[in-house]
Amino acid sequence: MTDTQDQPQSAAAPASTAPPPAPPRAALGLAALALFVASANLRPAIAAVSPLADRIQTGLGLDSIGVSLLTALPTLAMGLCAPLAAAVGRRIGLHAGVLLGLAVIAVGSLARGAAATVWLQLSCAAVVGGGIAIAQTLLPAVVKTRFASRASLATGLYTAGLGLGGAVAAGVSAPLADAFDSWPGALASWSVLEVAGMAVWLAAKRSLDLDSLAGPGGPVTKGLPWRSSTAWCITVISAGNSALYYCELAWIAPLLQHDGGRSASDAGLLLTVMISIQVVAMLTVPMLLGERIDRRIGLIGTSLLTGVGFLGFALSPGAGAWVWLVAMGIGHGGLFTLVLTLPVSAARNPVQAGRFSAMAFFVGYGCAAVLPVAVGELRDATGNFRVAFTVLAAVAALLVIPVRRMSPQRFAMADPTAD
Repeated sequence: MTDTQDQPQSAAAPASTAPPPAPPRAALGLAALALFVASANLRPAIAAVSPLADRIQTGLGLDSIGVSLLTALPTLAMGLCAPLAAAVGRRIGLHAGVLLGLAVIAVGSLARGAAATVWLQLSCAAVVGGGIAIAQTLLPAVVKTRFASRASLATGLYTAGLGLGGAVAAGVSAPLADAFDSWPGALASWSVLEVAGMAVWLAAKRSLDLDSLAGPGGPVTKGLPWRSSTAWCITVISAGNSALYYCELAWIAPLLQHDGGRSASDAGLLLTVMISIQVVAMLTVPMLLGERIDRRIGLIGTSLLTGVGFLGFALSPGAGAWVWLVAMGIGHGGLFTLVLTLPVSAARNPVQAGRFSAMAFFVGYGCAAVLPVAVGELRDATGNFRVAFTVLAAVAALLVIPVRRMSPQRFAMADPTAD
């Protein structure tokens, strides 16, 4: 009897000494922090180029089109590598997949400091884009699995991280280049932030709990939803949104400098202010709209306000710069967040959200890579940015057409077999 009485006590002893599980709110907070920090690492490698455009152009002997390739190539790589991200997610899971993406960005950024040569800088830009594609394609599925009940707010936090990372890079890159007396060194320095992001993502593995939530196969499946009309609407809207965003990163600072008469430092500071306003809008707009599925009013309003900003910069880049900065900050900050919620709000499950995102990135970023180069060509042909930014204003206004088709009724009536 003694043995049988002692067995339950000895078996229970380890359980009594085990640490208590982390409080759900604390775990959720750490997971949200990891999401924010990971997303903050997805833009500095691209946003850092614009404030250094003149130095890069002089150092590498490039024209405006050549400089634009440093933004266009990562964007193109982000599109081409989006299907690879789905395969990575299936193979190693969501958590490890995002970590791999951050590691690739860090390596590509660090290698930029090796030499000021055209082939190296363009190659590193493509590598950075591939890393961004892996992490960025998987993060919407992270939102859908870990933050399903707070998807809009989590997406706002995610996009705020994107914006804040870009804002810091836009404002700090020129001073870093001065401090290092090297623009390649300034570009390479952002690898430090990316390594810190990897550390936070690793530390939050248990709080994210993606393996148990997503299952062993991950929330992505084979194939892209080519026959889904909903997926195509999301893709078209994402392409326009991304094209406008990367044109902002590439050309707002040069426009303020050359057409607006600002110094390089002032132009970089104004770009930082605009992106900072976007960060506030990224957090505020989702809270104002709540978790409602129909986001067309918000999408249309922010699209048109973004168009006003671009048109204002085209017509009056000097005297009215602050007005257009605020308009574009509020407009495109809100638009960016709402566009990124579309795969989550339109999807029936995390698998579909991942597939919608992969298709939007694959096609959308491939198309978006063209527009920054086209702006450079128009700038060289006309001698200023007036025509180019008028075209960008038209692109923003035309987004209203596919947005009108994104109704909740359309989501409900969609044929599941078309996905």
